[in-house]
Amino acid sequence: MIDSFARVHPDARIGENVTIEAFAYVAADVVIGDGCWIGPGAVLMDGARLGKNCKVHTGAVVAATPQDLKFRGEVTTCEIGDNNTIREAVTISRGTAARGKTVIGDNNLIMTTAHVGHDCVIGSNNVLVNAVLLAGEVEVGDWVILGGQTAVHQFCRIGSHAMTGGGSLVSKDIPPFVKAAHLPLSFVGANFIGLRRRGFTPEKVGEIQEMFRILFQSGYAYNKACDLIEEQFAPTAERDYILDFVRTSKRGILKPYNPNKKDEDVD
Repeated sequence: MIDSFARVHPDARIGENVTIEAFAYVAADVVIGDGCWIGPGAVLMDGARLGKNCKVHTGAVVAATPQDLKFRGEVTTCEIGDNNTIREAVTISRGTAARGKTVIGDNNLIMTTAHVGHDCVIGSNNVLVNAVLLAGEVEVGDWVILGGQTAVHQFCRIGSHAMTGGGSLVSKDIPPFVKAAHLPLSFVGANFIGLRRRGFTPEKVGEIQEMFRILFQSGYAYNKACDLIEEQFAPTAERDYILDFVRTSKRGILKPYNPNKKDEDVD
């Protein structure tokens, strides 16, 4: 159903059982999958690609022109998977020549006023809480929870099953399975509650915690700590993911928490 007060370009490709509410705007180069709901006043700009059963709420803008001075009007896309909920006033930029597309997987909840910058790659089953800000070319794995007002610097990576506290300022990579908080942002433990909720056994959670003791609490440089983990733990998907993530980091890894250093004051 397309409301008579919606503005939908005739070239837009609309799936079956799609609802487009009053005052929504859908540009020409847009694809909307089956079962989607486009709320009143939502905007889908050229390059938007929505999978099935997505909900785009009032005031959200999908495939916005990148906020990048290097952008020269090249044809790019914003590709969003199935079963995503994009809440009020969210803005998601399409790609630039850097990657050509912004990509969001399946089953994500992107809450009110969050921003996803150009060329970001976001996995599936994530929650971006209110006012989360992702700069350009950020990578986020699966099952990540970013607390409200988390701001992530350009090019940073956040591994799967990680979690940040509200108001976090992310300027370094956050490895998978990590819980991060404080200012400056620091490792504060494994995300053991989230891991258990997702079916990780107590033995597996304990193994991840032991690896993190070497990585973050031994005092070794990260390269040396990775070598020790590789020596002391048998190969597993989790071990190899952690090691590969740390060893391939370009921005560096967040630091261990120092309980003797108070959080920096913020004006």
